[in-house]
Amino acid sequence: MIVQIPDVLSAEQLHAARAKLFAADWIDGRATAGHQGARVKHNRQLAEGSTLARELGDMVLAALERHPLFISAALPACVYPPMFNRYEGGEAFGNHVDNAVRLLPGSAQRLRTDLSATLFLADPSHYDGGELLIDDTYGAHAVKLPAGHLVLYPASSLHRVEPVTRGVRLGCFFWVQSMVRDVAQRSLLLDLDTSIQRLAQTGADEAVRLQLTGCYHNLLRMWAQP
Repeated sequence: MIVQIPDVLSAEQLHAARAKLFAADWIDGRATAGHQGARVKHNRQLAEGSTLARELGDMVLAALERHPLFISAALPACVYPPMFNRYEGGEAFGNHVDNAVRLLPGSAQRLRTDLSATLFLADPSHYDGGELLIDDTYGAHAVKLPAGHLVLYPASSLHRVEPVTRGVRLGCFFWVQSMVRDVAQRSLLLDLDTSIQRLAQTGADEAVRLQLTGCYHNLLRMWAQP
């Protein structure tokens, strides 16, 4: 299930974030890559846990907490602190699958990576290449979204970032452990929640909407593992 989440950040937030990111110090992106990823990862990123990474990460997390589509699609139990990367001059990230488990920085807690997320921070007209390609049973899906939009996809999928041949691609990335581990169950819950919201917008029969809402919460109660 690949879900596009629009308008996570406002134009003002993006402008402020980009100004700080362009002035930031960057390190080799392989600093946080596993054995598999280190061989094909060629980009730069903010040092994990740096003051700027924490500041911008808190801004992103606060925006996600207020975004109903993100909450509905991810059903987050735990979110890895957002990180920030930069691609330019032919930099790319080859085929890889994200690590299944990550240790949360500064703690002994582990997070199961059910979902991967990429938040685009640069306008797509400002760089060439840099598409996120996500493979599934239907082939490769190319994703290059407007600044401030996010894509949510299974962390188990094979994916890559194409070389950036002009300009600079700035992004934010992180992982989510969902309360509902099974992707088919999450997809069904998202479809049901979306349908209930659309029924509410059309003023459909309240008793029917209430019954469907009950079905949603009973399924969530059955499948959730907080």
